[in-house]
Order: sequence, then C-alpha cells, then structure tokens
Amino acid sequence: MSPPRVLIVGAGLAGYRAASALSRRLRDRAEVVLVNPTDFTLHLPLLLDVAAGNLDQSRVTVPLTSTLPDVRVVLGTVDRIDTGSRRVHYIDADQSAGRLAYDRLIVTVGSVSKVRPVSGVSPHSFGFHDLAEALHLRDHIRRQLYLAATSDNATERAARCTFVVAGAGHTGTEVAAAGQLISTAIARRYPRLREQPIRWILAEPAEQLLPDMRPRLSRTATRVLRRRGVDVRTQTSVGQVTTGGLRLTDGEFVPTRTIVWSFGVRPDPLINGLGPTVEQGRIRVDEYLAVPGHPEIYVCGDAAAVPDLTRPGKITPMSGRHAVRQGRLAARNVAASLGYGRRKPYRHHNRGVTVDLGGWQAAADPLGIPLSGIAAKAATRAYRLFTIPANRRAIVHDWLVGALLPRRRAPRYLAPVSMRPLNLTQEKR
Repeated sequence: MSPPRVLIVGAGLAGYRAASALSRRLRDRAEVVLVNPTDFTLHLPLLLDVAAGNLDQSRVTVPLTSTLPDVRVVLGTVDRIDTGSRRVHYIDADQSAGRLAYDRLIVTVGSVSKVRPVSGVSPHSFGFHDLAEALHLRDHIRRQLYLAATSDNATERAARCTFVVAGAGHTGTEVAAAGQLISTAIARRYPRLREQPIRWILAEPAEQLLPDMRPRLSRTATRVLRRRGVDVRTQTSVGQVTTGGLRLTDGEFVPTRTIVWSFGVRPDPLINGLGPTVEQGRIRVDEYLAVPGHPEIYVCGDAAAVPDLTRPGKITPMSGRHAVRQGRLAARNVAASLGYGRRKPYRHHNRGVTVDLGGWQAAADPLGIPLSGIAAKAATRAYRLFTIPANRRAIVHDWLVGALLPRRRAPRYLAPVSMRPLNLTQEKR
C-alpha cells in the first residue's frame, strides 16, 4: 500500500510551517505535498523593509524546494476542493488542469486585500499585500516626487506631494511611517521641493491607531507619527474617490495622486464552498483546527475561524503570529490523526506585538513589557529575523550596511522566476 498523502494548499506563514513540521514528524511514513502558485514563500513581516530600501527583495523570498527537501512541491493555483471525492483541482504553471487526491488536507490559502466600498474608481489606488505591490508603491512615490519637481503648476505639485493611507491597522501605520521618511529623503534631492510640504494623511475609522492593539502602543505610534508631521485622523474614513483625489468622511476634499488602501484583509474566496462559515467568511474549525463533519480536513491561518480558548466566545484574529503557531499545530494534529503522537488544542497566549515606525523608531510590548525607540526597534527586528526560516545572515548584512552607509535609493528589481514544475501531469488515484 502507498503511504498516506497529506496535501497542503498554500505556502504562506501557516502553510510553510505546517509543511516543515510535517516533513520532520512523518518523514518516510507519509507523503507531504505542497501546492502553491510559486516556488517560494514571501515573508510579509519584512515587506516594508524592501519598499524602504533596507533589504533587497530576494531576502524576503524563501525558496520552497531547497528549504523543504522532503516535501513534494507542486506549482499550481487551486481552484476547487472536492470534499466528496477527496481531491483538489488546480491549474498548473502551463495553464493545464490537474488534480491531486489526499488522505489529509490542510488548507492555508491565507487572505487577500480588503477594500471598503467607496464611490468612484481611482487609478492612483494601491494595496500593500505582496512584493509586486510594495515595489510598485515605492516606485510610484519616487515618480510622483519627480513629476512634482518638474511641474510649474502649484496645485498639481501639491497633489503629487500628498499621500493618503486609508486604514491605520498594523500595515497602514507602518506604511505611513516608512513612507513619510522615504518621501522626505527623496524630496531633498530636488531643489524645487525643498520648500514644498510633503504631506502624509493617515485616516482610521476607529477611535485610535492600531485599534486591535493595546492603547499604549497606539499612543506611542501616534506620538511618533505626529512629531514627524504625519496628519493622523481617527474616526475618519474615505467617502468618495475621484481621479483628482478623495473626500474624507470629515468633509475635506484632498487632492492627491496616491491612495494606499490598508483596511486589513479578508479570507481567500476559495474557502467559500469548503464548509460552514462565520460572518467574516472564515471556515469554522474546532479547537484542534479540524473542520466539523470533515475530520480529514484542517484549516489554519487567515482562512480559519479558530475558537480562542483564552477568550470564550471569541475567535482568534487574522494575524501572522496566529498563522505561524496554527500551522505548526495543524502538522502535529494531522500526524496524530495518522497514529503518530497526540493531538493538542490551540491555545494562544499573547507574547506581545511589534510595530516598525521607520528609522530608529518602533513600538513593542514583548512579554507585556512596553518598549519604544531603539529598544523597541531592536525587539522588532529580532522577532522578524527569528520568524523567517532562511536568509538570516543576508538580512543582518543588509541591515548593518544600511546603518553604516547611506540608504540605497533604488534597489534593483528582480522579477520572481518560477522554477520548472515537477510532475504536473494529471494524476488519478
């Protein structure tokens, strides 16, 4: 008899950890297959360092085949999961249809950017969810400042030097903090912009920045950003978007050529037909990350509505910290379901969060200890370095070089190249 097959859909934070843990736990006792559109996984916590020029983009991409040698990697995009026949249907790198059978399935498809409905469509809107968007936003900021410096129209120049970030969660706050430093440094190179205000607006519908975090972190971030000149507006959102700018819900019309949407993320639409969902569109699982009625299917990361045993009646939020831990636990519980080890419920204990505010500034509370400034920056970088499974020496090298030498103005762009797919012919089992 052939060994059981454990199929993992998605190589994000949760999927990569699940594959790595399973390959160690099961070794030759099961076949571990990972389906992902690319042959690498992107380490999102360090994405802002790429946009800021602190890291080369190759540092935040972790190759799958070399770091997961005991895992079979299949390049493809899953478009349907047939729970009745226990098969996953996907489109491979050659746009051909394929399918894979499974004995155990771990779904870690993650999330996609969430944009709130507003009237109007703007060609100047950007997301910040993957490497391409980060590089595109960085180049767009450079382009807007160049065009502002060469324009004789004062109104146009002001609009090109105005940047709006909609949503002050973790990503939005970090983007506004880093963007303000980047744009100010670039503007200094243009004599015509030395007297031109570089305006950043951070709009958040909630009563404070970082609404899902402790108030102390929110106060630290607000203080740092306002000290730099960032226009922080709480209880304010975007009401209307036009080609010339946007109107905020406080009534002000802001002429701008840059709108960064950072209203969080929503689960990948693939999970819609997988099972019962909660109001946020996430698959409801039990405390062992298994889907009720389908004990062979496990869901973790942003796609899963995992009960929070530390807060009865609540579910764990969508965050990278939960994704990493749930991925490891899913591997443990899948191995237990095959007879190797004992399963364990997911119980999260808050070990603190970190927010990078650019330069030497950050806000953090590791193990509940509030930090700011250089101490918080060190904690932030240490945590993000610890969580990436590869490229650590190269990352430290780039950080040290960036601290000792002038910032690289334009990191070269390396388009990700997918490797030749392994056996991607249609498979029947």
